Amino acid sequence: MSNSKKVALVTGGGGGIGSAICRKLAEAGYSVVINYRSNLEKAQATLDSLAGDGHLLFQATITEKAELDGMAQAIAEKYGKLDLLVNNAGITTPVPHDDLDGLTDEWIDRIMETNVRGTFACVRAFKVLLNSGENSCVINISSIAGRTGVGSNVAYCASKAAIDSMTRSLARALAPKIRVMSVAPGWVWGEYASRFPQEYIDEQISKTPLNRIAQPEDVADAVLATAEGLMFATGSIIEVDGGRPLL
Repeated sequence: MSNSKKVALVTGGGGGIGSAICRKLAEAGYSVVINYRSNLEKAQATLDSLAGDGHLLFQATITEKAELDGMAQAIAEKYGKLDLLVNNAGITTPVPHDDLDGLTDEWIDRIMETNVRGTFACVRAFKVLLNSGENSCVINISSIAGRTGVGSNVAYCASKAAIDSMTRSLARALAPKIRVMSVAPGWVWGEYASRFPQEYIDEQISKTPLNRIAQPEDVADAVLATAEGLMFATGSIIEVDGGRPLL
């Protein structure tokens, strides 16, 4: 079935940043496919909050090829195309960078598998559908941690650097039909940030020239602007960090 509206898939669409991206795209007129792995309640709440209609909720683990193929088939049957893929799903855990023993092999493997292999697997699974759209775009949600090496743990920073490198490689490989971009936030307020004491948050604010921590809506605005406005850009890393690396 064909769809006159643009279609976007957001992986990890039930999370704080993911749900904000879903809402922003729905407000802009997209039909939004909300992917989630396990938290149906959050994903359903995101679906219920979307403007417009024609949206879809789909459970799939991004590291499982068969599940991605099933989601691709469902999107093909419902919409016939995919205009925008937002690779937002990712995992991490806080481990001090000097605690080398604390960052276990199991966590390194989990982070790399989800953040890096999962991102690539999604692009691979939806390439055909993206080729069916016009001005199709992949946006990988990265992090300034990939540039600064400052983040929740060493493996997380490395995974985000890998995503930015992958963005450049895939931008070259998939041009001219599909643009591939990274949106790289700094600190974003949400469930993870709220675990830290207020003194630490205040310190992060003081290290940010724009004098605040990003909200999920700031990332969502950047995703929409990248998808709809930067039509002659590909392989670029769009930083949404309030100027954090400047200090």
